[in-house]
Amino acid sequence: MNKRSGSIILGAILVSLSFLIYAIHFFVFKDMHHILIYLVGDIAFVPFEVLLVTLILHRVLDAREKNILKKKLNMVIGLFFNEIGTDLLKNMSAFAMDFEDISLDLLVRNNWSQKKFSKVLKKIKRKKIILNLKKSDLNNLKSFLHDKRMFILTLLANPNLLEHESFTDLLWAVFHLLSELDERTSLDDLLEGDMKHLRGDMHRALTLLLFEWMQYMRHLKTDYPYLFSLALRTNPFDAEVSVIVQ
Repeated sequence: MNKRSGSIILGAILVSLSFLIYAIHFFVFKDMHHILIYLVGDIAFVPFEVLLVTLILHRVLDAREKNILKKKLNMVIGLFFNEIGTDLLKNMSAFAMDFEDISLDLLVRNNWSQKKFSKVLKKIKRKKIILNLKKSDLNNLKSFLHDKRMFILTLLANPNLLEHESFTDLLWAVFHLLSELDERTSLDDLLEGDMKHLRGDMHRALTLLLFEWMQYMRHLKTDYPYLFSLALRTNPFDAEVSVIVQ
């Protein structure tokens, strides 16, 4: 029996039970006028009940559920950046030819407003990062990602992340870059075509990573000031920061 059939049968049973109770009432008291008064009154209340339950109560519960899910997602995203994201930003940013230019937009400060975060996020989306795979060590990046393979797979298996499309896209982009690097036995003498392909994969992953990192920083500033303080003191794009509070 499927769910729809079960609902139909349940509905039929409840309606039949209602008619049975009304019939018992009539045979006992012989007062159809009384039955009709309460029946019409109950039917008249149905539209208001639908309004109350469907439009108001349902929206309140839906908003509460979404808020709970959002908090769970942000916890997972926070775990990602603590475990791999921040270090991955350092590793991949080392291949950027315009690293200094990128860093200027990512020096998050305690006085940043929501408007400032939104402005930087829009700029990140438009930014075309210039990468040079010979500028840093691809083998180190490969080794780092390989060590985090199971962690990334565990996150991808989390069904709650289906509600966060952009973060899921980031995980797939990082996992794809890992797969591309893992499939190559040597990264020392890459052909130009192969380097171009890897640059594209890294650019996709890095752009998504920067965007999600900035989103995460905005979330911390709004909801967790003490975590935001630590994130400021460990900003991978600020060479002058120190985790030690002065």
